[in-house]
Amino acid sequence: MTLDDVLASANVVAVLLLALVTAQRLSELWMAKRNTRRLLAQGAVEHAPGHYPLIVALHAAWLLGLWLLGYDERVEPLWFGLYVILQVLRGWVLATLGPRWTARIIVLPGAPLVKRGPFRWLSHPNYAVVAAEIFVLPMVFGLPWYAAVFSLLNAAVLTVRVRAEERALRDSSGVDLA
Repeated sequence: MTLDDVLASANVVAVLLLALVTAQRLSELWMAKRNTRRLLAQGAVEHAPGHYPLIVALHAAWLLGLWLLGYDERVEPLWFGLYVILQVLRGWVLATLGPRWTARIIVLPGAPLVKRGPFRWLSHPNYAVVAAEIFVLPMVFGLPWYAAVFSLLNAAVLTVRVRAEERALRDSSGVDLA
């Protein structure tokens, strides 16, 4: 298949959606890095950094695979609408955490746990949103097998991540999140 063949078969809506998701993820990596630097400068401590490259690799593979498999697929309106709702929830989580949001486990000693916004109901609303996104975006492109595979992989990584984060928060604040 030549580049001309790929371009001719591309669905403009699918490509635009994938481009927006890619730009969003890259901007979030930039924001997370900025927030991490600021928190560390304030005396925060990073916990359990060993699994972070696995998270990055999983998300990069997920997005790259969506580009390879979804660029020429029809966008399913119902799933797209659900994805838009997830973006509103994502924005709510990020706005609630503000400068404390990072992609790593960074704990600022003495800082109280966030208990407002979506954190009133869930201990880890960002992980819930991300887990839903990992399932829903492939469904937007009619890729249920892809949604299932990456949802299982993400669940395995999140099991490690949530345990490490809860341990870090418990050790720092003395509060048990379970």
